[in-house]
Amino acid sequence: MGNIIARHKLFWSSKSAYSNIAVSILLLFIALLFNYGANVYATSRADNSVTDIILDNLPVVDVSSVFVLGYAFLILFILIIILTEPQQTPFLIKSIALFIVVRAIFITLTHLSQPADSLSFNESTILKKLASGDDLFFSGHTGIPFLLALAYWKHSRLRAMFITGSLIFGFSVLLGHLHYSIDVFAAFFITYGIFTIATKFFKKDYKLFLEKV
Repeated sequence: MGNIIARHKLFWSSKSAYSNIAVSILLLFIALLFNYGANVYATSRADNSVTDIILDNLPVVDVSSVFVLGYAFLILFILIIILTEPQQTPFLIKSIALFIVVRAIFITLTHLSQPADSLSFNESTILKKLASGDDLFFSGHTGIPFLLALAYWKHSRLRAMFITGSLIFGFSVLLGHLHYSIDVFAAFFITYGIFTIATKFFKKDYKLFLEKV
């Protein structure tokens, strides 16, 4: 506990810390608004579903607990990291915001609806308020934990945990027929590109992030 307090004192002693965190939160808020607009657009334009060679050979499995609760746990874990490692906060938030914006752009480009036999969620769930279900390409459930794995690549335990999480989420959305297979497989490649861009755009934040990884 003493170490955490010391890290906070050191981080917040910098004059730029407050403005940097404020900018990071603002970017995330803008990204979420952009994502909401992209979801509304994707839903209004969604047309037909298509066949998929992998989904055609997979039974539909109820993966709602993994899809919802698993992702809630991931978000909680990110918040714990932010609270315990404040110097890593700016890069984490900004890179996630960049991820959300890039994905929002992608989901507006191709107007497919969910796979015809996809697992359906109760309309009252918070998930339905955050995502339309037609926000398919590419899989955020697969991409976000992989983005974290890339960020913590030098931390073997966290890297292994996030990669495992990415694979579990990727497999679960396929089992639930919530994404097409291309949404899952492409997520790894696109996420790597997003991470590379983030390290260039937010160079100072990434340098600060690496000091404690």
